[in-house]
Amino acid sequence: MSGNELKYVSDCVKTSWISSSGNYLERFETEWAQYCGQKYGVGVSNGTVALELAVEVCNFPKGSEIILPSFTIISCAQAIVKNGCVPVPIDCNPETYCMDVGQIEEKITERTVAIMPVHIYGHPCDMDPIIAIAEKHGLIIIEDAAEAHGGEYLSTRPSKAAKKDACKGSKDGATAYWRKCGSFGELSCFSFYANKNITTGEGGMVLTSDEAIVRRLRKHRNLCFLKTPRFLHHELGHNYRMTNIQAAIGLAQLEHLDRTIERKLDMAKKYSEGLNGLSLQLPVEHKWAKNVIWMYSVLLHEDKKNQSYFEKGWVHITPEKHKNWPSYKIMQRLAERGIQTRPFFIGIHEQPLFRKDGYFKGESYPVTEKIARSGFYLPSGQAIKDTEIKEVSHVLKGLLQ
Repeated sequence: MSGNELKYVSDCVKTSWISSSGNYLERFETEWAQYCGQKYGVGVSNGTVALELAVEVCNFPKGSEIILPSFTIISCAQAIVKNGCVPVPIDCNPETYCMDVGQIEEKITERTVAIMPVHIYGHPCDMDPIIAIAEKHGLIIIEDAAEAHGGEYLSTRPSKAAKKDACKGSKDGATAYWRKCGSFGELSCFSFYANKNITTGEGGMVLTSDEAIVRRLRKHRNLCFLKTPRFLHHELGHNYRMTNIQAAIGLAQLEHLDRTIERKLDMAKKYSEGLNGLSLQLPVEHKWAKNVIWMYSVLLHEDKKNQSYFEKGWVHITPEKHKNWPSYKIMQRLAERGIQTRPFFIGIHEQPLFRKDGYFKGESYPVTEKIARSGFYLPSGQAIKDTEIKEVSHVLKGLLQ
């Protein structure tokens, strides 16, 4: 909270604009949409409901299928299931952990209506082929950019809201544009949870450039009230509103987002220097991406150096026995030394609540299963000091050498 956060919040309190209307909300919605390359923003109470609202306003027929990565937070599949649709997972890329675009088309059926790409840990998905597939099959893109505030992708397809001077060069011989994550979906969703590059404590937003969609988003966010008579309801909506106070914090955060991202990249550089030479997969950045490295992720390699963390059949150890996974074993040793870490996502296809309802029977996604069991991320908050990064690196190095 190093900018105008306190000033703007104090102004909300002094003027009594503390609820779900006010100048800061309007400014935050508009300025975040413009920053990302969309026309409209609709602030909501968190990132999970942003996804739920995005799927809901599409009015997909019951039983429609939406393709998404198995390696993602449960919010994505939850938004699909809650709206009577069917999540169809695919495996992830072993380097970026984003969805493997080469597997999308084989999962498309006559019931497929949308693709939900998720930018994982700050690295953008490979969006051009996703857009091409969506156009070919008449599908909607619902983009989850909750982990990639400020991330960019070099695209041969300019954004509808792109300025004429947005061209940055070429890609595979074609004119290319650096586009912000959040600019690619008919609907694009963000979270502003406390650990995100922009935070409002809790909060989220849905972006779109479609006037009809934004009208539905605003209506369903606010209990589907009518202008007149206000309390006559033809549809069920939700109280998913963002407050003016939350938006005031978010607007202040947006003002110094570039500085936040610069610090994230500096932290990552220091981690990479400290962990160089260890048997770990460190964050990557493809030439067509600008990775903001929201979380500094590491993946244990199965080799002689790391042998003590692996056991026979480790990939097939169930999530219920996750304490036997390589990642949890080393995370426990780090915790004993006062270092907090977090594990990677467990694949959607391995979630017991979905399996008991008959989803994903017999399905396996090897890359997702492998990285879920051997990946974790290191302390990556804005408050961490360089000396602490050095300490974490030193302790991890001692455990792996």
